[in-house]
Amino acid sequence: MYLNTTVKIPVVKGKIITKRKGENVYVLYQYGSEYNKDKRYSIPQRSIVGKQSATDETLMYPNEKFQLYFPDAEIPEELPYAYRSCCLKIGACIIVQKAIDEYKLWPMLQKRFGKDTGLLLDLVAYLIIDEENAGQYYPDYAFTHPLFSDKMKIYSDSKVSRFLNSITKDQCINFLDDWNRNRNHKERIYISYDSTNKNSQAGEVDIVEFGKAKDDKGLPVFNLSIAMDKTNRVPLFYEEYPGSVTDVSEFTFMVDKVIDYGYEKIGFILDRGYFSKENIQYIDRNGYTFIIMCKGRKALVSSLVLEVQGSFETNRSDLIRAYREYGTTVKSRLFEDDTRDRYFHIYYSPSRQAAERERLEQMIEKMRQFLERRVGRDEKFGKTYQTYFHLHYDRKGIFQGAEEKSEVIERELKLCGYFCIITSEKMTAAQALIQYKGREISEKLFRSDKTFIGARSERTPSAQSTSSRIFIEFIALIVRNRIYNLLKEQVIKMESRYKYLTVPAAIRELEKIEMVRRNGGIYKLDHAVTRTQKKILSSFGLDEDSILDSANEISKLLASSKSLMNTEESDNGAEEIDSNN
Repeated sequence: MYLNTTVKIPVVKGKIITKRKGENVYVLYQYGSEYNKDKRYSIPQRSIVGKQSATDETLMYPNEKFQLYFPDAEIPEELPYAYRSCCLKIGACIIVQKAIDEYKLWPMLQKRFGKDTGLLLDLVAYLIIDEENAGQYYPDYAFTHPLFSDKMKIYSDSKVSRFLNSITKDQCINFLDDWNRNRNHKERIYISYDSTNKNSQAGEVDIVEFGKAKDDKGLPVFNLSIAMDKTNRVPLFYEEYPGSVTDVSEFTFMVDKVIDYGYEKIGFILDRGYFSKENIQYIDRNGYTFIIMCKGRKALVSSLVLEVQGSFETNRSDLIRAYREYGTTVKSRLFEDDTRDRYFHIYYSPSRQAAERERLEQMIEKMRQFLERRVGRDEKFGKTYQTYFHLHYDRKGIFQGAEEKSEVIERELKLCGYFCIITSEKMTAAQALIQYKGREISEKLFRSDKTFIGARSERTPSAQSTSSRIFIEFIALIVRNRIYNLLKEQVIKMESRYKYLTVPAAIRELEKIEMVRRNGGIYKLDHAVTRTQKKILSSFGLDEDSILDSANEISKLLASSKSLMNTEESDNGAEEIDSNN
């Protein structure tokens, strides 16, 4: 990210070089060297710290790494063009502020971030409203929106960059401590825990490693997990950990964190990625309960499915109407040495059966065609092929052909459409399914993180700024999830679906509530609130009078202060050159 301002190119003898690529000239700083034993000389290690100005060869546009290597360099925080847009979009900002006030986030954050709290919350609002996390675009957002910063100052992207690099691990941890301390620890809650990973090419972020990426692009990744209070629909805490660490092995650390935060009556809702004997035993030892998903074709539950098959699939008393699925419950043990009975809730879905059978048939057919093309070759095949086919070779190891394992395939076809939810405590099949389906909140949280706040990738060059962005994104998820919950409650009350009662649609509609400044005067509300906007606002306990009151407050604040904004155009392209040559 190149900043919207220029600085003098540092004079460091033998350490600064320039390199042209296309129309741009990049400034590189040599921060060290590495001795090559084979070549018997040292190879300089360089990093791009900026881009040379096209009008003055002594100036450059710095990036975040410039501030890392030259922390004492002066970069303006407030840029020298003293104006803001004559049209301010206030509607979406008002509902963001409403959620912040409900959760008392301002005093909690101010305790840790002091005078930078306003900027932090402005970045939170920017993530939610613009669905963007690139710091260089923040001034564009600030130009057209009311702000939380002191006197609504519009800070430069260089200030944003420095702020991200100033956030410490202690500040983040202390906020999470405060956030979880304010929750009701004695209330019975279910925690939905899930994780995702993000691709990254950043070379200086410690936790970025090659691992099992869910969106595998052949790039290293880091993992991010979130614990969600499903009962109260509130994110509790998050964890960032190296890309090579598996979800299964990380789970026990999350349980420890729940214990440290003082939660007592806890049930965990997990997907099949966390299923392991060690994790189940760890939950048991700590006195918690669990609800976990398992596919019907898995060896663990397939025998149970076949035992009850045909006994409940058309029984109307076993129909779970909300999901149009049938369910029944049996007791069994999870492992041979398991000392407790578990409750296996087995479900059948006609629509799922059709889809799964089609996928299985297509997979078998593709495998058969693949094997036919390999006849006469010296080739070996993986475990999946060996599961579904008898593979024939001659004495020389040449592949001669394959035939289906009919019994195996027929058995799997019988299991299509079935799945199982395992619980450690007694409940009905309907109760277990409703609880598990509720974990869609945490899945939507991840979709919000990657899609609706622009965080599919972290555009940061260092571990410090990456960690800071993740923290701000977590705050944004808290706020956005509150907005989502209130809109969903409104949909339930109205007993009808309205397209404008989703978070993105509501924000787009509320962005149309504008204040304008005419003839250099004060800002005033441009027009009355529409019927659709009133319905959206009612979800948050707001009405037209609330908008008028907020507009008057914003107008008074702007009348008594001035904000700064830079209009200079910046190059936001992500250029890459070989920095070590």
